Amino acid sequence: MKLSSGAKLFNLANIVLMALIGLITIFPLYYVFIVSFTDSHEFLQKNGFVFFPQKWTLTSYQYLLTTSSFQNATLVSTFLATVGTGLSLIFTSAMAFGMSRKRLRGRKIMMLMILLTILFNPGIIPNYLLVRELGLINSVWSLIIPVLVSGWNAILMKSFFDNIPAELEDAAMIDGCNDIGTFFRIVLPLSAAALAAFGLFYAVGYWNTFFNAVLYINDYTKVPLQIVLRNMLIDSQTSTGGATAVEMISDNQIPTQTIKMAAIVIATLPILLVYPFLQKHFAKGVMLGSVKG
Repeated sequence: MKLSSGAKLFNLANIVLMALIGLITIFPLYYVFIVSFTDSHEFLQKNGFVFFPQKWTLTSYQYLLTTSSFQNATLVSTFLATVGTGLSLIFTSAMAFGMSRKRLRGRKIMMLMILLTILFNPGIIPNYLLVRELGLINSVWSLIIPVLVSGWNAILMKSFFDNIPAELEDAAMIDGCNDIGTFFRIVLPLSAAALAAFGLFYAVGYWNTFFNAVLYINDYTKVPLQIVLRNMLIDSQTSTGGATAVEMISDNQIPTQTIKMAAIVIATLPILLVYPFLQKHFAKGVMLGSVKG
């Protein structure tokens, strides 16, 4: 089909506009990455604006990765993203599988209760009182248990399980499987795309845990990476001894800005590395259960 002059002009305008938007989006990421590898003397000589460094260095990364509090925060965030995601997937899929079985009594009431948790939030103070009464203050479990299951994810996963033929479950039971065996041996292997999509959602949420850590964690040795990053970016403080970043780097001559950029790269890199491996399942998993027919 031959395009008219107006259509060609429109396509060209779209390409130019999308290219500009792409550059505007990518440039901050590029700048953060470049500055984190820039030599300290070159960064200071160029007054903080480096488009492409002449000398690459890992000094800022070495400094961060040898700081005990940054190491602790990274371990806490890694624990949240791995253990928290695994537990959330198990409990969410188990709840969704139970609600998808028509023989389950009271499943409509359970669905109503889940919908109520989505529509009505008790607020910060009741949540804090609940966590305190459970004895979870200053525990990393306070960042997992209160958000263990997302009602919205449970409903979406239930819709996916509804599309699994009941004949598979009947065949598994004829072969001697009980409900738990059917769940782990039949349902979960067929749900790889859905688990990958929701697992990515949970992993990003746990890795970016911030507000709950501010509320429930008072011990600085147990805070996740985002809290340390906040202190570095906003308060201009690192996490060792409460000293300012300028005071701590004066001996090593490392500019504060390069340390901040290196911290941002470390905080965002894990999710960027995980996504390509889940991409083939992600788009399919998000749409599963959304359309019936």
